[in-house]
Amino acid sequence: MTTVTDDSSRRLASGLGFAVLSAASFGLSGGLARGLLDSGWSPGAVVLVRIGLAALVLAGPAALSLRGRWGALRRNAGLVVGYGLLAVGAAQFCYFSAVARMPVGPALLIEYTAPAAVVCWLWLRHGQRPGRLTAAGAALAALGLVLVLDLLTGTRLDTGGVLWALAAMVGAATYFVLSAREGTGLPPLALAGGGLLVAALALGLLGLAGVLPLSAGTAPALYDGRAVPWWVPLLGLGLVTAAVAYVAGIAAGRRLGSRLASFVALLEVVAGVAGAWLLLGELPRPVQLLGGVLVVAGVVVVKLGEPRTAPAALPQPSAAR
Repeated sequence: MTTVTDDSSRRLASGLGFAVLSAASFGLSGGLARGLLDSGWSPGAVVLVRIGLAALVLAGPAALSLRGRWGALRRNAGLVVGYGLLAVGAAQFCYFSAVARMPVGPALLIEYTAPAAVVCWLWLRHGQRPGRLTAAGAALAALGLVLVLDLLTGTRLDTGGVLWALAAMVGAATYFVLSAREGTGLPPLALAGGGLLVAALALGLLGLAGVLPLSAGTAPALYDGRAVPWWVPLLGLGLVTAAVAYVAGIAAGRRLGSRLASFVALLEVVAGVAGAWLLLGELPRPVQLLGGVLVVAGVVVVKLGEPRTAPAALPQPSAAR
């Protein structure tokens, strides 16, 4: 009994660690991308390079993780394709399109209504009705996000940006649901690497066909008035905010389940605001710091509302995100 409890505690601790790492890494993407977008890069070009770099970095490790398990990749081909197109390619493109039209913070807030969508999906699709604590934690985290993003002062949002952010929310919800699937025999590295490769190929084909505008340049990117060579933010986007973030996110989802992992990932908003402060000079106000505390408190309450057997009780489809 003690061994089972210890294993569960270690699984929870490691899952939370991976989730925080993933959220912090993802949170930097908006601030880094803004410098490139303001220098003339199109959202499609930023996303394509970001995903392409991450796919290259993970290609070798992903292939090594599949040694003796290539059959798992064939069995889960549909999952890898869906993950790449929706959870990676569409989610990133829509988010960067939103960031090009509106501040990083509000775009993240809209995208991160995704946890509520995950709760609704699990309820409607799998009958996992949220309990009172889960609902209370969601409300607390939502209040914290409103404070973090300082929306109570009457921030005006661009309609097109809002629509792009809502589309990004669908991709983010897909990301959380697919990340939590286990029992498929597909290693997290293989899923992340395969999904990134699929997304890069799809976006590249759309660009070649002229459907996706791809504009790039070598002008320096500006961050809080400081010029940085264009390739520096691209490396950060590809290596940190994509390769590290996706692998850590999948590892977190498989340990925590999609519901809890999606709420812990709300910390990405806090990381996004902090990144915008450091990179773009957007200084958080005291009310935003209070909001960050409420987000963390909401995550804790959500965990308290999770069924004790939640990870085991989750459906185990034949594919993993």
